[in-house]
Amino acid sequence: MAERLFTDHLNRAVEIHWPPQRIVSLVPSITETLYDLGLRDEVVGITRFCIHPNEWFQSKQRVGGTKDFRLEDIRALQPDLIIANKEENDKDLLEELASDYPVWVSEVSNLVQAFNLLTDLGELIGKISEAQNLRDHTMRAWKSSPLTAPAQRAVYLIWKDPYMCAGSGTYIDSVLTHFGYQNAVKASRYPILSIDQIKALEAEVLFLSSEPFPFKQKHIDELKMHLETERIALVDGEAFSWYGSRMLKSASILKKLADTPVH
Repeated sequence: MAERLFTDHLNRAVEIHWPPQRIVSLVPSITETLYDLGLRDEVVGITRFCIHPNEWFQSKQRVGGTKDFRLEDIRALQPDLIIANKEENDKDLLEELASDYPVWVSEVSNLVQAFNLLTDLGELIGKISEAQNLRDHTMRAWKSSPLTAPAQRAVYLIWKDPYMCAGSGTYIDSVLTHFGYQNAVKASRYPILSIDQIKALEAEVLFLSSEPFPFKQKHIDELKMHLETERIALVDGEAFSWYGSRMLKSASILKKLADTPVH
């Protein structure tokens, strides 16, 4: 093993013993990607939201959630690399960890960054050829998107009480655009919307995500009492919001959804 210097997505210099042998992943989609790139015993800690693969969810040490991970549990694992995400993880907790351990922070807010992440991870963990192969297959799967003309105006809800949606500058927004939707929400990040505000957007399609809030049919029924939106659908939140290797699995799901008529 040798010391190597990497630059993370926040332009921070991160020096690690390479290739790393004791990795803690604090990002569910990256945890799954590390498995699909061929890591096994090298990953020693994950979050309680790292549900894929199930084999790891059942066997790996869980260090808490993505926002409230337990510092003492992570320290006990003596990691030589912690992989995090700017949006998903608590900044103050990451800074505390970074004073003692190498913390590599990702940032993914569009498809270009998502594809680049695959090769970045490959270099970081010593799986360069595997990562390039995964990136090539994923890009081919996403290349032919069933774009509609004109694009359907869509609102994508991620939370209830209050209703929160995916706005501009998010990975979800980039996915919507790629698959032929026009995000009706122009505010950045994840704005809160009232029923009246949702109604004023005059969306043709209203998507209710399966995560982080687990929308169900009863929530469609509630919204239909207030909205005239022609199509309200439950959608796979992982397909829309998980980057990394999940993108290869999601391509067919998203294409099928885009091909579904509004009526």
